[in-house]
Amino acid sequence: MNTRRKQNHAPLLAQVVSTGDEVLTGAIVDSNSAYIAAALLETGLHVTRHTTVGDDAPRLRDLLVEIGDHTDIAVVTGGLGPTVDDITAQAAADAAGVKLIENQEALLSIQDFFNRFPRPMSLSDGKQAMLPENAIPVINRSGTAPGFKMTIGKCTLYFLPGVPREMKTMMTEMVIPAIKAEHVTTDYQQHYREKQFSLFGLPEAEVNQRLKEPSKRFGDVKLGMLARFPVIIVKLFAFGSDVEAVDRGIEKAAGHVREALDKWIFSDTCDSLESVVGALLKEKRVTVAVAESCTGGLISDRLTNVAGSSDYFLMSAVTYANEAKTAILHVSGGTIETHGAVSEETAREMAEGIRKISGADYGIATSGIAGPTGGTDEKPVGTICVAIAGPNRIVSKRRVLPFRDRIANKEIFAHMALDMLRRELSA
Repeated sequence: MNTRRKQNHAPLLAQVVSTGDEVLTGAIVDSNSAYIAAALLETGLHVTRHTTVGDDAPRLRDLLVEIGDHTDIAVVTGGLGPTVDDITAQAAADAAGVKLIENQEALLSIQDFFNRFPRPMSLSDGKQAMLPENAIPVINRSGTAPGFKMTIGKCTLYFLPGVPREMKTMMTEMVIPAIKAEHVTTDYQQHYREKQFSLFGLPEAEVNQRLKEPSKRFGDVKLGMLARFPVIIVKLFAFGSDVEAVDRGIEKAAGHVREALDKWIFSDTCDSLESVVGALLKEKRVTVAVAESCTGGLISDRLTNVAGSSDYFLMSAVTYANEAKTAILHVSGGTIETHGAVSEETAREMAEGIRKISGADYGIATSGIAGPTGGTDEKPVGTICVAIAGPNRIVSKRRVLPFRDRIANKEIFAHMALDMLRRELSA
């Protein structure tokens, strides 16, 4: 351990490296780095950089040498398999100035894996046991490629397979416990805390504007925003050696965020909007049914993706055609003729119709123009009408959104309906 860091309580620095041409070119989305970084942060390490390198041994070697000079701990994924483009072990050996040797513990782990299956181990599978001299194997119980741990410069590096399932198991069962045991001692302890808010209904620019002033009072707590259309995530995070001070800082900052964003926040526990709505329906012991036109079943899909939704979800009807609206939901033909299928009046009758047919406490209905065609000057693409029929009243809303993309509109239409139900249940 770096003594200077232990004495002044500066955080241990960490880096994450992903390898492979398929990751570098975007053919595969790099979910590994996000998972590893989150695990390292929760352990109390300060992640300073993510880097992606293709199947290029000299470039990877040079990066590992640089990391060895400037970082305390690093996790590298990918390039440990049996094929010719799996060059990570050789690059690590070159960076440390050592040879590759057959590691008996790694070889036995590979043989043990194949003993569980009828397929025999090939010579190329055995290549995965060639590790840098003095490297310590990190056994892979879910696949054939062993990981390993070694030192380059001042840095302790953990090399793991790129297969997410294998990597996650090894991180959880071996790497994180080793980091805690060897680096995060009672003399040195950094605490990481985070708080996450999910909100819907405000554009990102307005969220930023509302948080601009409060963020000046956050002190050491940092704020980040992430758009996961159509939801915006506001994240607070902080490090510190004094756990009580870190907790106080996060809670104070969280109070400012709640005050600034108020009714637009639907979760501070990373729950989806449909999960929040489902919890409210369960809590109030009420049921729901859905009548969808422009959303094409998306609201029903969202609600029934939640485990236990059979406690409150009764039925749905995708009444796309006007004839279906009148025949199934008993929407008045006069209402459609006078106001049009895309209108608050029609949506209200749809919501009340599905509520009566199903016997549900609440009925949700949507009618709109998802696009990219079908809009008019009066009702352009992006027009959505949502209605909620409840035990005591019917509420409705008409909005015109700026999107012309059909899928984007359907997503935001569905979220609008669910958020209206959330607010109605919370009133």
